[in-house]
Amino acid sequence: MRRAPDVGPETSPATGERPGADLRMPVLGAVAWAGALVGLLAPAPLAVLLTGVGLALLVAAARRDRAGLRGTLVAAAVVLLAATAVAGLHRAGTATGPVPRLAAEEASVRGVLQVTGDPRLRQGTYGDYVVLRGDLVEVTGRGRSYALSAGVLLVAPPGWEEVELGSRVALAGRLAPADGDLAGVLRVRGEAELLDSPDVWWDGAALVRGALRESVAHRPDDQAVLVPSLVVGDDAGLDPDLSADFQTTGLTHLLAVSGTNLTLIVGFLLVLARVVGVRGRGRYAVAAFGIVGFVLLARTEPSVVRAAAMGTVALLGMGHNGLRRGTRSLGVAVVVLLLVQPWLAVTVGFALSVLATAGILFLAPTWRDALARWMPRWLAEAVAVPAAAQLACTPVVAAISGQVSLVAVLANMLVAPVVGPATVLGLAGGLVGLLSAPLSRIPGTLASWCVAWIIAVAERGAVLPAAAVGWGTSVLAVGGLTVLCAGLAVVAPRLLRRPVRVVVATALAVAAVVVRVPDPGWPPSGWAAVACDVGQGDGIVLRVAEGVAVVVDTGPDPVAIDRCLDDLRVERVALLVLTHFHDDHAGAVDGVLDGRAVDAIEVSPLPEPPATATAVAAAARARGVPVSVPGHGSRRTIGDVSLEVLWPEPGVVRSGGGERDGEGSNANDASLVLLAEVRGVSLLLTGDVEPPAQRRLLRTLRERSVALDVDVLKVPHHGSRHQDLDLLTHVRPEVALVPVGADNTYGHPNPGLLGTLESAGAVVARTDVHGDVAVVTTEGRAGPPGVVTRRRAPSAHPRRA
Repeated sequence: MRRAPDVGPETSPATGERPGADLRMPVLGAVAWAGALVGLLAPAPLAVLLTGVGLALLVAAARRDRAGLRGTLVAAAVVLLAATAVAGLHRAGTATGPVPRLAAEEASVRGVLQVTGDPRLRQGTYGDYVVLRGDLVEVTGRGRSYALSAGVLLVAPPGWEEVELGSRVALAGRLAPADGDLAGVLRVRGEAELLDSPDVWWDGAALVRGALRESVAHRPDDQAVLVPSLVVGDDAGLDPDLSADFQTTGLTHLLAVSGTNLTLIVGFLLVLARVVGVRGRGRYAVAAFGIVGFVLLARTEPSVVRAAAMGTVALLGMGHNGLRRGTRSLGVAVVVLLLVQPWLAVTVGFALSVLATAGILFLAPTWRDALARWMPRWLAEAVAVPAAAQLACTPVVAAISGQVSLVAVLANMLVAPVVGPATVLGLAGGLVGLLSAPLSRIPGTLASWCVAWIIAVAERGAVLPAAAVGWGTSVLAVGGLTVLCAGLAVVAPRLLRRPVRVVVATALAVAAVVVRVPDPGWPPSGWAAVACDVGQGDGIVLRVAEGVAVVVDTGPDPVAIDRCLDDLRVERVALLVLTHFHDDHAGAVDGVLDGRAVDAIEVSPLPEPPATATAVAAAARARGVPVSVPGHGSRRTIGDVSLEVLWPEPGVVRSGGGERDGEGSNANDASLVLLAEVRGVSLLLTGDVEPPAQRRLLRTLRERSVALDVDVLKVPHHGSRHQDLDLLTHVRPEVALVPVGADNTYGHPNPGLLGTLESAGAVVARTDVHGDVAVVTTEGRAGPPGVVTRRRAPSAHPRRA
């Protein structure tokens, strides 16, 4: 007897087959996306030309149409023209007018601002500051006043974090040019002058957000931050190390507003409505109320509107005839969003949202059905949905980050069972908190228990040997990955039907993640020193003996410095030197201390900034590691490494942290400057000393007739333009190491400085371009040391080629 086909929300009652996807609206969405990109990025004449060509092709196709597609082609022509025109108008609005003109002149202005984004307190290298978005509705500059509406980004002093969303304030500051959908960046002076308080709906949303935070305030810090993040994307105060763990394990989407948030919250409200007897059109009213409430809670920023639209598409996709309705809704959402906010077309978040939603709609149902042949349907869905979304987003994530997370699918499957309860319970805590703060702790505590599991998965997954693998960001690399993902999408249903195949594939994937695969070319034979790729910071490793090293600075990322030391097979650190206490040099001490023995720590004599100095002292004390300040001129030998402290001299260290030249500080000039020798290779390690200290150091060396002629120079301050070139060329380095982060916002390294070093005969190696950089030598060597890198070789100066 033939088994009757299953009939469910995805199948036709008459045939038992799943209705096919309606691709007409997704095609229109793609056309709108292309039009928005042309309108935003192409020069105006080229945009008009491309639009005209596109319209001509569509009209020609429509005239020859014999397959009933004429209506779709006409609609595509209309959408293309509308999207390009709207995007062009938005682009012109941010590039012309009073605010962009004043920003180009960097004029001082006064004005009135309508606050449209929550203020965020940020930690800078030289002090805290506040950023927020708003619309300038009045501005006065260069002797003229204007009434307008121009989006700007404010950079303000501490105190502005108290400004409420929706309020209207008077301010003064200096405008600067901006990119994207902003007319300018306004650097504010002084305090905000409140003119109008937020409207009542913003007050209501603020009460719920405040009650939500209060419901989990008694829980550990990471849990107290993550619950509001899950519910409404409020991640203020999140530990940067935990954020890095979420990125490594592919869980970053939980830290921001996404369509999942809306789906869970509105789904919860619909269940409640059903329990209390709401039926028919009343459920649509409940869903609309939930969507509007979600947007108010999470704020009306473009990313929130995008998330609300994608969440609504997901809700439609979960209902009757979900695939057909979902694909139609996805196309409509893309078209509408790009006509309302065309700048979304160039944002990564929009691309990831669309791809994740498309993956869930097109791939997840087939994968779920394949798995459901041999496992419970609910479990099959829990596996298929995150896997499909992750696969669809993988090429874009790799193009941005340069890496592919191998644990992302597993991590998402592990946390999937608690994401829904955590979100719903967190929202319940906020709502109950409006009535009773003590009672709100009950759902708040339950929600925090759920996120404790999420945190555990992120932290454990991030430290696996191969949690993420490096992947190029070139067109060829991303294109190859896209082809690979498309192939996996095609073969996955056939693979997932057989439990044996799934078990074997899972075992291989787990082995690839858990077992570190040795790099046959790393570390290179005869390495003496390595500049680790730790992002925007310094991390230098000097080889003492097999498995033993001296580490000079840690960089800002514990995972990065720990990875570098593991790759060099360093099990014991004989000495950890922190040249100074800025986070980019001393912010990742735990990455060195955890999992390996550290004999001693030596630090700068100036404990500024105090927060980092205190954290270093606490971490060392917890592990029983002695901390000391080395004296000027002190020398010591540890195995193959000899060290001499050249700077700072007695009496030059001053507290206070004053800035110079917009970049320098007393903490920088208190950097320990070390002359090291490793296996016959001499290195000058300069920390972040600025030109005043560099000049004094050079003068002292000359007074003492010390003629430094080193093999390797660690360029100060990541190749900043603020340098004393006399010192850098006086030491006549063969190799110049520049530890620097890719795409940093400081303009490091300075091209002119690099050119000067190369002209002086140095081979310049940068961690942002070359990855980990090793200086290698051999016993009884003659000539300069060699340079070996993880990514590609540095370009040698012609005189050295």
